[in-house]
Amino acid sequence: MTPAVLPVLSLLETRVLGVLCEKQHTVPDTYPLSLSALLAGCNQKTSRQPIIETSESEIASAIDSLKGLALVIESTGSRVARYAHNMERVLRLPSPSVALLAVLMLRGPQTAGELRINCDRLHRFADLSAVQGFLEEMAARSTGALVAELPRQPGARENRWTHLLGGAQTADVAPTEAPVGSPGDYVTLGEVRALKANLARLEAEVAVLRESVKRLKDELGIADPDGA
Repeated sequence: MTPAVLPVLSLLETRVLGVLCEKQHTVPDTYPLSLSALLAGCNQKTSRQPIIETSESEIASAIDSLKGLALVIESTGSRVARYAHNMERVLRLPSPSVALLAVLMLRGPQTAGELRINCDRLHRFADLSAVQGFLEEMAARSTGALVAELPRQPGARENRWTHLLGGAQTADVAPTEAPVGSPGDYVTLGEVRALKANLARLEAEVAVLRESVKRLKDELGIADPDGA
């Protein structure tokens, strides 16, 4: 039975939930996840803050705890145990809110703009106001807030948001954003970094496609139109 008030989750427990939600959308063919896949996702060095190094036994212990809260479900009928999150049902949240929670659990406190970019593969928000709306709904829940807006850091243009599944958070983390551009028309440094990372990924994919097309042309004996 779902507890009326969820206990404070550990960092590893929130990381497990975040990874399960992320991989549900990014690698749906291998979801629910095996223990080894979950281990790789938790120890991943990219898109994680903080970066951790854990073991299968520690993850198995975290899974047992989350199963007791019904936040994780173990699949049956397979030789390898597989696990899926159950946050929508237990926390009574729509999928956009779960996506926001997952990214906060994986990457730490972020502004609404950063969340919109970093959630793109889990849920595509139409605009910043949509992100803000879902955050405010989770912050004002009568059964207990799941997120909170942190006090603005010195020199910052936007407030960051944090999840509360791991307990109340303080604002003693150095800000990740700074003013860029003119008032009313700016992006944060965090948004710029996220956009650059997405651009680098797309450029790498384009390079691979170009090489594949070139190899195919060579095999078929098709000359390049520009004579190169």
